[in-house]
Amino acid sequence: MSSGLVHLLPQTTPRRMHDGAGEATDRLSERASRRGALVPVSLICLHQAGAPPDRLLAATRIGAALNIPPEQVMLREGWISERDYYRSLARWLGLPFVEEPFALGRGAHYPQSIVASIAQHADGAWICAPEARRIETLALFRRRPAPIRVSITTPTNLRLTIERAFAPVAARHASRELARRDVDACALGKPNAVQIAAIAALVIVILASLSGHGLLHLVLSSLVCALLGAAILLRLLATAKSSGAAPRHTPLCDVDLPVYTVIVALHREAAVVRRLVNALDALDYPRAKLDIKLVIEVDDHETRRMLEALDLPPRYHIVIAPDGRPRTKPRALNVALAQARGELVTVYDAEDEPEPDQLRKSAAAFATLPAHIGCVQGRLAIDNFRDGWISSLFAIEYAALFEVINPGLSALNAPVALGGTSNHFRATALRDAGGWDAWNVTEDIDLGFRLARHGYSVGALDSSTYEEAPAQIRTWINQRRRWFKGWMQTLVTHTREPGRFVREAGRMRAGAAMLLVAGALIGPMFGPAFALALLVSALSGDLFALQGAGGVVAAVVWGAVCLGGLASAIWPALLGLRRRGLLQLAVWLPLLPVYWALLSIAAWWALYDFIRNPFYWAKTDHGHAKTSWRRDGARAPARIAQQPAMQQSAMHKLATIDAG
Repeated sequence: MSSGLVHLLPQTTPRRMHDGAGEATDRLSERASRRGALVPVSLICLHQAGAPPDRLLAATRIGAALNIPPEQVMLREGWISERDYYRSLARWLGLPFVEEPFALGRGAHYPQSIVASIAQHADGAWICAPEARRIETLALFRRRPAPIRVSITTPTNLRLTIERAFAPVAARHASRELARRDVDACALGKPNAVQIAAIAALVIVILASLSGHGLLHLVLSSLVCALLGAAILLRLLATAKSSGAAPRHTPLCDVDLPVYTVIVALHREAAVVRRLVNALDALDYPRAKLDIKLVIEVDDHETRRMLEALDLPPRYHIVIAPDGRPRTKPRALNVALAQARGELVTVYDAEDEPEPDQLRKSAAAFATLPAHIGCVQGRLAIDNFRDGWISSLFAIEYAALFEVINPGLSALNAPVALGGTSNHFRATALRDAGGWDAWNVTEDIDLGFRLARHGYSVGALDSSTYEEAPAQIRTWINQRRRWFKGWMQTLVTHTREPGRFVREAGRMRAGAAMLLVAGALIGPMFGPAFALALLVSALSGDLFALQGAGGVVAAVVWGAVCLGGLASAIWPALLGLRRRGLLQLAVWLPLLPVYWALLSIAAWWALYDFIRNPFYWAKTDHGHAKTSWRRDGARAPARIAQQPAMQQSAMHKLATIDAG
């Protein structure tokens, strides 16, 4: 109890709290007296604000276990309102309490004033929402002439006032800060003449390799086969390198857990808001150390009304993304990042249901891993795979990617194309890399490459987040159009200065990044054409009537690429399904050619979008799932079933301890 105590009260000995103090605060005062310490001001104010005695004692014990002030426990648990606590604090300090938005003076800055919880009023006074560590300074002004004028407000009122006043600054910062720092690292720019010529030449080479004869055809075919073969080989190496064994990290005690910022960008998500909050409330992490940012667009009134109706506790912040371009998820994430208080930062989507111990696992991983691991990627899994064949094949794809390919790439120290959710960052690494590119419609993929350019690696986190997959073909294609367009933006962004990219990322990692792009774009765009050409050649008999050594070599090479490509799709899919405990979905594998044909349609459509409207964000609607693997009482996947039971956090355990 010695930390955070007020040594600046007019009295020189501890006193009992007046005004009908209850048994809990009396006992706290007696304990403080026996230790020669004074009662913390925050407890006095909490009591005078009407906090129940049992909650006061629970907050004191929890705060001691977490090494944080008790009022932060009370506020973030939702046990007392901000208004009641800060009004009581203002009354105790003898300072004015400001409830309404106010005019800002020159001493207000964005986002510094939000993070520091202090801003200047237009009349020159300072308005703050102090934490316990700053109350001692403010106590100097108690019943004494103050050299400056100070008022108290709530953190929410202070934040909303600054957000409104600095909306243009926040919009510009979220959209343009990366371009201001390094314009060539931002997707805002267009392809230069060299890039356009190189891409056109590559397309011509690929098309020429599909037909023709002679030496030129052999050379072109060999070049295309070498490129595709290298991309396939990288995928096979990642599959071989991946391991189903979960990395073990020593769990952290609650007192050692860092403050964790959770960011969720919402746009027209009123239908899933309640389920999202339930999933976030289920996180097994001390609530007093959670900083949850729910970002909504300024005109998304329906989602805002739904959030406000939930009366969320102060660990939740409803952050308003100001009007501006582009209207994208990464722009909204940047708005929240500017206000983030956590040492660690993670991103979830509106429909996500992360495993409750995911933040604890991530914190333990970062405490163990070397500093150059700037991000760990959780495993994404599809919860509604029984909604139809599209969602089933989506689940197969995710099992291959997040159970096998991405962990294998991490083991190879290659760049990882991050998923759009459940990627956990060191806040310093995320800010060092420039945050998210507001102009890239697959900001996750771009950020994975940009982290590599800044010397950071991506690790794998053995924790799952369950997502909703589109079950309708049109919805699925619209989502894939955006993803492919984002890959194209990423390719253009990171090849503007190829020499610089190689210097920053290193030859091996730069090469791996380009092979990932090649596999993600060339395969879907031209794979069906290659397969069709091979089928036509076989049916016409040309494949079996080879003439000359060149024809034999070309046929063998193309056959090897086709077989390798098939292996690089089937092997990780089966391995991922086994690790996920969903081998029954293997019955859908014969439909993969149809799935690939749809991918090709989406990829070419994305190219049209990229040329016509590169920054348009085609949103995927959520809340339409008809089934749920987890809620329908199905057998838990093997990976989940084998995990030990979660340990309760100190917060939940201590809250049940007898106050005596």
